[in-house]
Amino acid sequence: MRSEEWKYALLRNAFIEGRDALKKNIILIGFMGVGKGTTARAFAKKYGVYNIDTDDLIESKENREVKKIFAKKGEAYFRQCEQETADWIEQCVTGTLISCGGGFYKVNNLKKLGTVVLLDASFEWIYNRLKTAKNSKQKLAKRPLFADEKKAKILYKEREKAYKKVADVIVDVEHMTPEEQLQYIAKKCGV
Repeated sequence: MRSEEWKYALLRNAFIEGRDALKKNIILIGFMGVGKGTTARAFAKKYGVYNIDTDDLIESKENREVKKIFAKKGEAYFRQCEQETADWIEQCVTGTLISCGGGFYKVNNLKKLGTVVLLDASFEWIYNRLKTAKNSKQKLAKRPLFADEKKAKILYKEREKAYKKVADVIVDVEHMTPEEQLQYIAKKCGV
């Protein structure tokens, strides 16, 4: 399917088929590995809304995985791809749950995209979540900035305040069950 056809199909599904439980987009942000994708899929299923992932959109457009984009073209190029994706979302996507890569919070139009929901947890909790997952090697391998635990922790500390500054809603995933998280997001976002 060509890019334009894919965009049309997404919009057709969101508008024509009437799955418009969301009045505006919900933008999930947070540190890599906190569970944005897992939460987004569970929320989409429970509330019957569409869910897209910014990293998946970039991988599709670039025809390569995030880690390969970082390796071949560098982080600055990837951040440019994130901004292009944010611009497309602003123009073309509504009523959708959008899970974002860990650095997506830096796009210059984040607040225009929808209600920004931070999935918040300590670095130790996130790292433990990844290390104890069934497919932990795969989960860690797909996150190029998590290759070095010490550097990842420094990055977490750098981003921690910035995430909270841009968030409209903060969800303490470390101290809530997955079901409580979904209900809290729905309540705060008017679903």
